[in-house]
Amino acid sequence: MHQHTSRSGVQKLVLGFLFTCVTMVLYCFSTPGLQANTHRSSVAAPCTHPTPRTLEQTVSERCMPKVNLMFLKTHKAASSTILNILFRFGQRNQLRFALPDSRNDFLYPAPFDRTQVKDYRPGACFNIVCNHMRFNEPEVKALLPDDAFFFTILRDPALVFESSFHYYNRVMPLTWRIRGEDKLSAFLNEPESYFTPDRFNSFYLRNLQLFDLGHDNTLEPEDVAMNEAIRAVSEHFQLVLMAEHFEESLILLKEALCWQMDDLLYFKLNARRGASVSQLTPELQAKARAWNGADWKLYRHFNATLWARVDAYGRKRMERDVRELRRRNMEMSAICIDGGTAVEEGDIRDESMKPWQPLGENSILGYNLRTDIDQEYIELCRKMLTPEIQYLTDLGVNLWLTRLWGWVKDIMAL
Repeated sequence: MHQHTSRSGVQKLVLGFLFTCVTMVLYCFSTPGLQANTHRSSVAAPCTHPTPRTLEQTVSERCMPKVNLMFLKTHKAASSTILNILFRFGQRNQLRFALPDSRNDFLYPAPFDRTQVKDYRPGACFNIVCNHMRFNEPEVKALLPDDAFFFTILRDPALVFESSFHYYNRVMPLTWRIRGEDKLSAFLNEPESYFTPDRFNSFYLRNLQLFDLGHDNTLEPEDVAMNEAIRAVSEHFQLVLMAEHFEESLILLKEALCWQMDDLLYFKLNARRGASVSQLTPELQAKARAWNGADWKLYRHFNATLWARVDAYGRKRMERDVRELRRRNMEMSAICIDGGTAVEEGDIRDESMKPWQPLGENSILGYNLRTDIDQEYIELCRKMLTPEIQYLTDLGVNLWLTRLWGWVKDIMAL
C-alpha cells in the first residue's frame, strides 16, 4: 500500500512538472520580452468608433456621464472590485470593452500593445480599457477617444508587498531558496541577498506599482528619474484612487465621471482569509516601505493629492456621501449574500462563483448567493459577486491559456 501511494505521488509530481513546463512555454511564446520598445514606430490610426449615447441614467443638468474610461488595474490594491464596477457599468450601457485575448490580462508583464486586444483592427476604437497590463500610454491612447478619462489605484506598498509575496511566492524563483517558516521576514531582513532585478518574476518583489505604471521598478526614491515618473503619472491619470480610502476615492470618481451612486455599488472581491495574511510588525512594515521606497514615495505623493481633492469636495459633504454609499452597499449585502459575509472556497456552493486561487493555496474568499433573492435583484446580485475570470468569459473572452494554467494548478494540488 505504501509503495503504491509513493508511486502515485511521484506520478503526480512528474505529471504536474510536465504540465507546468508546457504551460510556461506557451506563456513565454504568448508574452513579448520585458524590454520590448514601448513606443511604436508607426503612427496610431485615428480612433473612429463613435461614443455611444445609450446611458440608462438621467443625464445630469450640469454634466454628461463619462463613458470613455481607462482604468489601470494595479496588483493587490482592491482593483478587482473596481473592475467589477466597470464591467457592470459597461454592460448596462452597451459600451465597447477592449478585452484581452486567451488570457485575463494583456500579456502582462510585457508593455501593453494595442494589438494584444481581442479582435483588434487598425482604427478600432473602444470605450473601456481596464484589464491588467503594464501601462504604455501611447498604445492605450490609440484605442480610446480623446475625451477618455484615465484613472488608477494605489495602496500602501508595505501591504502590497505582503500580499504579492504571499500570492506569487510559488512562481517567484528568487524566494524558493529562503529557509525557514517565515520567508517574508527573512527576505525583508536582508532583501539584497535574495533579489536580482533580471530574474523571472522579480518585479513582484519590488516597487510593483511603479512597474505596473510602466516605469523602472529598481529606481531609488531619491533618483531624479523617480520625480519624472511621478510627473508622468500625474500627466497621464486624471485621478489616482487610494485603496486605504476606498469609499472616499469612489465618491471622487463619481464626481469626476458624473455618475450616480448606484453605479458605485460593490462587494469586496478577491479578499484573503485572515489566517493567510502576515501581520507586519511596525519594524517589518518600515522595512517593507524602505525596500519599496519608490512605491512609498509614489504613494505618499498621490495620497496627498487625494486629500487635497477631498478638501476641495468638502469634508462634510464627503462624510455624508460615504455614509450613503455604505448604507446602499449594506442593503445590497442583505439582499444578495447568503450569511452576509464572504466564505472560504470550500464553502462556496456554486462552482461558477469560485474565485481564482494562487498556486497551492485556497486563500481567496468568495460568496454564496441567497436563494430567495427578489426577481428584480437576481441579475444584479450575481454580477456583483461574479469573479473576474467568469465575468470575462461572460463578456466573450476565450481564456484558454488562463484555464490551462488553472488545470495544471488543480493537478498539482491533488
